[in-house]
Amino acid sequence: MDTDSGRPDGATAHVLVRVWLPDRPGALGQVASRIGAVRGDIVGVDVLERGENVAVDEFAVDLADVTLVDQLIREIEEVDGASVEEVRVVGTFPDPRLDALASAEELCNALSVADLQSVLVAHTRREFLTEWAALVGDDLATPVVVGEGAPSPDTLLAFAHGAGASPMVANGTSGPEDLAVAIIPNHAATLLLGRDGHPFRKRERYQLLALTRIADRAWTLLEASATR
Repeated sequence: MDTDSGRPDGATAHVLVRVWLPDRPGALGQVASRIGAVRGDIVGVDVLERGENVAVDEFAVDLADVTLVDQLIREIEEVDGASVEEVRVVGTFPDPRLDALASAEELCNALSVADLQSVLVAHTRREFLTEWAALVGDDLATPVVVGEGAPSPDTLLAFAHGAGASPMVANGTSGPEDLAVAIIPNHAATLLLGRDGHPFRKRERYQLLALTRIADRAWTLLEASATR
């Protein structure tokens, strides 16, 4: 559990809780009731993935005290079939829809290809709460990297080439839990995000693919503008 939020104990805590839920009527309401039992205020629910008879939902919960986190986990897991995958205490809640639009706006406002590359890496790292983000490609002299703990340039290129060889990884259907990969097809480049201990889910992978398609188009337009 990541509790590095810069908040003193006793202060209101913004908590992201990922829960495996049985996909049956009433299960969501039962979890919501358990969260309310610890005086938790649900301010958002994001469906990250659905499988056969199961769903992974992320709840944004305000707690009166960060010390209630352990009790929150116990209460949720009292619901038959529910399991807490992870809990993170964050400074502010992400808003997947608004964050994606803000990133798209910044990509479209980039004034050069280099600017676009920097914006893409920085915004996706922040949007997906990752330790690091990197843009690599055969035509890039060096990878564009932000954050800490990124693999070596050779390893990043190996990841990128491996993703290109796997259709299921390339289309966001699957991939390593700690790595999200999005190919930028028209520019032989690949965006990679690393997040230790917080698995990437399908909704996040699809969102990343959508952003890189926007970046791909903006990249093409910037190149055309530079040659005029």
